[in-house]
This record gives sequence, C-alpha cells and structure tokens, in this order.
Amino acid sequence: MQLRGVALYLLKRGVILFLTVVVAVYVTILIANMGGYVDEIVKSEVLFRVSTSVYQNPAYRTLNETALKRLVNELYENEIRRLGFDQPFFVRSFNYLKDALTLDLGRSLFISSDSGSRSVRIILLERLPNTVLLFTTTQLLLFFIGLFGGLYLSRRYGSRVDRTISLLAPLSSLPGWFYGLFLILIFASVLRLLPYGGMVDIPPPTDRFAYALSVLKHMILPVMSWLLAYSFLGIYTRRTFFLIFSSEDYVEVAKAKGLPEDLVRRRYILRPTLPPIVTDFSLTLISSWLGAIVTETVFNWPGIGRLFYEAAVLFDTPVIVGLVVIYSYLLAVTVFVLEIVYAILDPRIRTGVA
Repeated sequence: MQLRGVALYLLKRGVILFLTVVVAVYVTILIANMGGYVDEIVKSEVLFRVSTSVYQNPAYRTLNETALKRLVNELYENEIRRLGFDQPFFVRSFNYLKDALTLDLGRSLFISSDSGSRSVRIILLERLPNTVLLFTTTQLLLFFIGLFGGLYLSRRYGSRVDRTISLLAPLSSLPGWFYGLFLILIFASVLRLLPYGGMVDIPPPTDRFAYALSVLKHMILPVMSWLLAYSFLGIYTRRTFFLIFSSEDYVEVAKAKGLPEDLVRRRYILRPTLPPIVTDFSLTLISSWLGAIVTETVFNWPGIGRLFYEAAVLFDTPVIVGLVVIYSYLLAVTVFVLEIVYAILDPRIRTGVA
C-alpha cells in the first residue's frame, strides 16, 4: 500500500512537471516570436534573399521587369510554403511546440556552428561542453567552499574569522562579471599575466597537454570573478544554516550524552540539512549549464550564455526556444529526481505516503 502511494505521488508530480514544461516552452515561443512579428522579419529576409538571387543572376538579364517580379514572387511563395509560413501564426505556434517537445529543434535563422551547420542541436551540443567546463567547475568550487567553510564557522561563532566573513558577505551584492572587469584590467591589461578572454590561445596549441593548460589559463579570471563575488555569501549562508540546526533540542541531547563532536556534527547537524543542501546544489548545477550570459560575453567565452545573448540580439527564435527546451527538461528531471532523493535522505519527507 505504501509503495502504491509513492508511485501515485511520483506519477502526479511527473504529470505536473511535464505540463509546466509545456506551458513554459509555449510561452517562450510566443515571446521569442513576439506574437508572430519575428516571422514577418524572416519573411522580409526571405524576400530580400530571393530578390537578390534573381536580379544578380546573369541568366535572368534578358527578362523584363514584369517577368522578373513574377519570378521573384513564385520563388518567394515556394520558399514561404517550404518554411511553413503560409499558415497562421497560431497554427504554427503549436507546430513549433510539438517540434520543441520532441527535441526536433530545427535549423537556426542566422547563427551557425563552428563547422558551418545551421542545425540547432549541433549548435547547442557544440557550445554546451564549454559552459559545463567553466560554470560547473565554478559552481562545484562555490558549493564545497560554502559547505565546509560554513561548517568551520559554525563551530567558531563570533571569532575574528567569523566577523571577517560577515563583513565580506555584502560583496555578493555585485555580480561576478562586475569583478571580472577589474580582474581583466589588473591581470590582463596592467600586469599582462593572464589573457583578456576567449577559451584558448590563438592559434590553438597542437599538443593536448599544452591545449589543456591554455584552457585552464583562460578559465582563471572568470572563475576568480565568481569566487570573489559569491564565496563569502555562500560561507555566511551555510554558517547561519548550520547554526540554526545546531541549536535544536535533539542536538543538545546528543551533546549531553557525551557523543563526540564530529559525530554530533555529522549525524545530528549535517544529515538533517542534506535535503535543502542537495536541492540547492542540484538546481545551481543545472542552472550553471545555461551559462552566465554577461560573464561569457565579458570574457568572450564561447558557451551557452553567450549563445543566448547572440540569439536574442539576432532574433534567432529556433535557438532561443532550443535553449529554453533543454533547460526546462533538465530542470524538470532534476526536480523529479529530488522528490525521490528526499525520501532517501529524510524519511520524514514523504508527502502523500500513508
């Protein structure tokens, strides 16, 4: 009976999450197309491209103006039908939704991959590893610095180190890219120790080890900018979190029993805090895969964040929708898995189970 209750609860949560993804993707399609306005821009681009190809083709120079216009109109109508723009936007929006949900992301309007492909899937797969390399590494460092730093400060409440971290926590009121500008000015422009941006030296090293060292060198400044911006607040937040749990009655009872401090900290303080910690870590890790738009732009890092910025500037709707779809699916799967992890880490959290 209990297993059936768990299955029904997970099924219900899965349906809700899927419907949330559907709504989020459809709203993105409407916003990205601006209610069909972007499609009108695309139609204008198609007309311009067809007209240019006809009027600049030497084979059509013998045709008069009327024949040229008729040919342009025929080619334009054929291209419009091929792209599906002969249907109302309301109908096309649901076609876009179906393609997006089935991960048939189509072709971009303006952006190409490094290999010259217009396939949105190829463009995303080309940029995603770069973002994972930079921001997943950064988020892992921030997570463990905050976790162990918070544990350390929670045992030294009121110390000089604790007061120092509390004073430095407001540094996180400014985003990481802001500190990145000063780091570029100091270490790249003045000291000339590190590169201004990019992912690898130009020309790229042919040796694998030298290539890896070049990538690591280019990662230093963006990683430093985020550590400087968010590590102190992360430590302060975790420290406050652990202090709240360390004042619980069951912790005082465990201390009164004479249990070792490490055992009390691990079993009675750290374990009850694992569900929110795992949630924060999982959602932060997934969000890092979308990249930081401004940070990647400032450091010229060829990742998902910079791709999102380029697609927004160029009104490249398929790329924008593809990015949102991938992120929506990742987020929904993560939340669904967390529902299962909660019951493993904390048996008290079993909503809907008798």
